[in-house]
Amino acid sequence: MNEFKLHRLGIVMEPEPGNANETEGVLNPAAVRGPDGGLYLFPRLVAKGNYSRIGIAKVRFNENGDPIGVDRLGIALEPEADYEKRLDGGGGCEDPRVTYSEPLKQYMMTYTAFSPEGPRIALAQSKDLIHWERLGLAEYSNYEDIQFNHIDNKDACLFPFEIMSPSGHPSIAMLHRPLFPGTRPEETVRYPIDREIREHHECIWISYSHYKAEQPIDCHLPKFVSNHPLAIPKQPWEKLKIGAGTPPILTKHGWLFLYHGVSETTSPGMDKRQLSYSAGVMVLDKDDPHKILYRSPEPILSPDLPEERVGVIADVVFPTGIDCRHDLGKPGVFDVYYGMADNRIGVARLEIPDVLPTVF
Repeated sequence: MNEFKLHRLGIVMEPEPGNANETEGVLNPAAVRGPDGGLYLFPRLVAKGNYSRIGIAKVRFNENGDPIGVDRLGIALEPEADYEKRLDGGGGCEDPRVTYSEPLKQYMMTYTAFSPEGPRIALAQSKDLIHWERLGLAEYSNYEDIQFNHIDNKDACLFPFEIMSPSGHPSIAMLHRPLFPGTRPEETVRYPIDREIREHHECIWISYSHYKAEQPIDCHLPKFVSNHPLAIPKQPWEKLKIGAGTPPILTKHGWLFLYHGVSETTSPGMDKRQLSYSAGVMVLDKDDPHKILYRSPEPILSPDLPEERVGVIADVVFPTGIDCRHDLGKPGVFDVYYGMADNRIGVARLEIPDVLPTVF
């Protein structure tokens, strides 16, 4: 085996009839093993008016160990803080990622909070996955003349282990996707020429919070510094933007995560062009995560099924959760949980190769 292989296992969660919290979709879940060894999902639940909460659900498995559904357990977070609410009564807690942070000895959640100022990265912590304590918005130092605290940001996830920052400090490292003015796919598609990364592309950045182990995180993580672009759009399938998907997991090859890429497509029989979200794999060096060892030349998951092509937003597969199947005795096998057309949640199984493929 010399390539990454992924095959779909099916749908694990879709809107529950009569549930007002899910009338506009369930999607983009975090996935993490709990203290009891069970697998928990934290889906985005969308009510009328695009009002989003973060739910809690426990995954059910069949006798072969394949995920087949969920048991709903309630709500983890709903818009309560000022940075999660808008003046018109709307708001949102969206698209969470959850990682057990070994340095902090806590489950850490990153999620998108919507307020009048736009989407921002927020954090919360938990010891049991049921009770969550907000840590506020992530704060960043400036990058050259970019004031990160004043621009939109999404798709954040944390590394589970301590990472040394470029300045040599033990750190909590974060992947995220700042949205600079004029860089949304709807905008860049009108101006297809290549331009400077920090001005015109939505892409994956990496930042570091210099924590101190002897100081508990009771209200906020230290400011994220050493902000740098990690990867920019490269291949045709990711031409318009890329963003982090699943939290990084340490494998024999290095830090592995799935990411999403956006391109423009034309539907059969239609003149109108639309956006298509696909997914690929990226692997970073274990000791120097700025170094990319591998990234997918072609997507490993594209919107092909009807449930991925038709929904709240058409042509979307959006990976956000990943589960290593150690419980099956398969450390090289991962289940990937992803949003389907912003309406349902699917799961696919990823097998990593014995040797990283060579990309020319």
